Amino acid sequence: MADVLVVTSKVKKYIKEKGECNTSSETVEILSKAIERLCEKGIEHAKTDGRKTVMARDIVIDHI
Repeated sequence: MADVLVVTSKVKKYIKEKGECNTSSETVEILSKAIERLCEKGIEHAKTDGRKTVMARDIVIDHI
């Protein structure tokens, strides 16, 4: 597994409080992968624009 990019305890707490559900370890892994992909796309967009700073506008989330 790659680096975990989310705070596991915070994710578990949020899911427990909002949905009264438990959280599997695979959930944290897939969330980290999603964050990694968002960051990669943000980096690409910033570089395309000639910037070295990733800005909020570089992070595109399709399903909100």
